[in-house]
Order: sequence, then C-alpha cells, then structure tokens
Amino acid sequence: MTVLAGLALGWVWPVGAEHLLPAPLRYGLGGGVIAFAVNFLGFRSVRAMRRSGQSENPYRTTTEILQTGPFAITRNPMYLQMVLVCFGFAVLLGNLWILLLTPFCAILLQVLVIYPEERYLERKFGDAYLDYKRRVRRWI
Repeated sequence: MTVLAGLALGWVWPVGAEHLLPAPLRYGLGGGVIAFAVNFLGFRSVRAMRRSGQSENPYRTTTEILQTGPFAITRNPMYLQMVLVCFGFAVLLGNLWILLLTPFCAILLQVLVIYPEERYLERKFGDAYLDYKRRVRRWI
C-alpha cells in the first residue's frame, strides 16, 4: 500500500528524486535491499513458522515462540521485511514519496499490529515471551 500510495503521489506531484543516485546504483542498492528482505526475512520466516506448525497469518493462534533464524535477530521479521521492501522500492524507483511514507508504514504496523500481538503473546506465554523480548529487539 505504501509503494502504491508513493507511486500515485509521484504521478500527481512529481519530485524528480530519481536523479539523486545514478540508475545502476539505485537498481543495485534498492534491488539488493528488496532481495535481502524477501529472502532472509520473508521466505525464511514463513518457512520457520510452517515447520513449527504455525501459520504466518497474524490472526491465527500462536503455539510457540520462534527464536531461530530471522526470529533470533528481530521479533518481527515479516513486518521488518515489509518496511525494507518499501525502502528498497523507494531507492530503486528514486521515489521520494515512497521514502517519506515508509516511516508512517512502520509506525502504523507497530501501533495497529505489533503492540496488540505483543500483548497477546505476553498473556499467552508470560515470562518466556518477556525473556525473548529482553533478548531480541522489536525491529533490529
């Protein structure tokens, strides 16, 4: 949604930020961020969840706290993936609007999704989840 909103704003009010970085650098940096986010944070998180018998759907019941792979470096690898993909597209496309909207995407994710999830996990897993929260950062 962030990327689409940024593209729409860029169409209505063009900023011309694509000239801030040369095209090959934009493509390499933006594409690299997207590839890392999708592969390491996205696919590996989904695979770890499915292997544990859980759904990647945040509205389904959580049966255990995953603490390996991407979950060892961030409590929210799939949400971090979303934010990094937005950033990657902002760089790749040279779209200042996407770049400006990405922090709002992260804030909305945190307030509307992550905080309620954390409250649920604290109630369900108690001290085990609180210990995980102390060891692993929310984002990075």
